[in-house]
Amino acid sequence: MFTGIITHLGKVQKKEKAVFTFTTDDSFVQKLEGGTSVSVNGVCLTILEKPRQNVFSIEIMPETQQKTTMSSLKENDIVNLELPATPNTFLSGHIVQGHVDATAQIKDIQKTGNSYLFTITILTTLNKYIVEKGSITLNGISLTVITIGKDFFTVGIIPHTWKNTMLHTVKKGDFVNIEVDVLAKYVERLIIASQKLW
Repeated sequence: MFTGIITHLGKVQKKEKAVFTFTTDDSFVQKLEGGTSVSVNGVCLTILEKPRQNVFSIEIMPETQQKTTMSSLKENDIVNLELPATPNTFLSGHIVQGHVDATAQIKDIQKTGNSYLFTITILTTLNKYIVEKGSITLNGISLTVITIGKDFFTVGIIPHTWKNTMLHTVKKGDFVNIEVDVLAKYVERLIIASQKLW
């Protein structure tokens, strides 16, 4: 489990079929072990082996290739990184599983005062899980929904998030990983199950 608060940035060092190698700060890599989880652009992945110095590697499966933007990453691309939450972690964001629901395209980026307004297109099937002022995860970042339409939503990116995540590298037309609030999906499942009982 993660919280959607990005602590470090990484860079794609190498990509060999399904294996990706990233570089990042030593302080981040020192907390990793083989078999532990890490969030890369919002995707929960498993460390292949004990990392060395400032480098770590992961391997993705076909489901991850199909549902996320991992397969489109190129060497030197910047990625968001987060370690798994612990009992002592501040829940500054929201509950993030790292289980990406879909990729979505950035429809527009507008500079608004000291922040940026992102308009993101979505699958209409995800619309029901998104509410104004609710939480959503964009490339692993916990964000607050501003507006929601039939096939889009908007979020605001504050200066700190713009500077300290990979969002400052994206442009209109790029795709990002989306994870809706898991609590909404659990509520829906419980309602459907209870209706079947009656």
